[in-house]
Amino acid sequence: MRRDFYEVLEVPRDADAAALKRAYRQQALRYHPDKNPGDAQAEERFKEAAEAYGVLSDPEKRSVYDRYGHDGLNRSGWQGGFSSSQDIFSHFGDIFGDLFGGIFGGAAGGGPGRRSRRGADLRMALEISLRDAVFGTERRVEVPRHETCKDCDGTGAAPGGVRTCVHCSGRGQVVSRQGFLTLAMPCPRCDGRGREIHVRCATCRGEGAIRVVNEVEIRIPGGVEDGDTLRVAGKGEAAAGGGEPGNLFVTLAVTPDPRFRREEWDLHTVLEVPFLDALLGTELPLETLDGERKVRIPESSGPGEVITLKGLGVTRLQQRGRGDLHVHLDVRFPRRLSRSQRKALQELRREFA
Repeated sequence: MRRDFYEVLEVPRDADAAALKRAYRQQALRYHPDKNPGDAQAEERFKEAAEAYGVLSDPEKRSVYDRYGHDGLNRSGWQGGFSSSQDIFSHFGDIFGDLFGGIFGGAAGGGPGRRSRRGADLRMALEISLRDAVFGTERRVEVPRHETCKDCDGTGAAPGGVRTCVHCSGRGQVVSRQGFLTLAMPCPRCDGRGREIHVRCATCRGEGAIRVVNEVEIRIPGGVEDGDTLRVAGKGEAAAGGGEPGNLFVTLAVTPDPRFRREEWDLHTVLEVPFLDALLGTELPLETLDGERKVRIPESSGPGEVITLKGLGVTRLQQRGRGDLHVHLDVRFPRRLSRSQRKALQELRREFA
């Protein structure tokens, strides 16, 4: 008969996620095999605590368990249990790493040859025009970076230049005891690999990477804004030992366009209109990002009135369609009038009187 999972972890039935994690950490420390060597009962308690935490930390499984107990879990297809301590480490390595700094029993480190390695990320700024930001574009840029050495495939060693680490005898770990704890740490000489270089690659001088300048294609989607950052996967620095390369982060700087002002997906521009055209109505050419367009000016248009051209704004990022272009009318009046102009306007004024 399985014990009640809340009893196993010694928590109330309304315990939240943080309380569950704390309780499991305490149980794991109490019954850990390295602390209780040869104690079969402690090992069973260690597995039992992991099983309880695996259910109660999962909202769906916990809901089933709270309503129907162990039978409900079994009917739902839950297999339950862990085959070994290493199986537990593989599921909850993050908790052991947090508790013991990633060195307790090799649980978080994963043992020799399994430590995660990834190249450093690179960052750069890229200047684009407003038009590029509106419609999107593709740019090719030169990126200085370290690339995996092809002659040694990133190992840093010449052919036959690798041997078993003399410090850890190929285990990748060194073990020490601190009181009742057995601490297994990555070997400082081989960095947990179990092997070391004794003849370096002549091309990269043992670094595993060489400095190159690559051309990288940057795809900029329509609708980006000034300050947006794009991630180009795998175009950062190469990783030591042939691991996963880092990423390239490109921060965009949109050059202001004196003709347009942007507000989210809309653009705003100003069109100068002679006062007689504003009074009588007309059509005037306007240069937009889509090329020249004719703007119909209704008669009796006043200064500051706005005419909206649908769909001539900014591409909606990750959406359909575009915003609008709002044309603000700047009605221009003559600063000086000739005699004939003044006379004609005076006669016109009498007409409207």
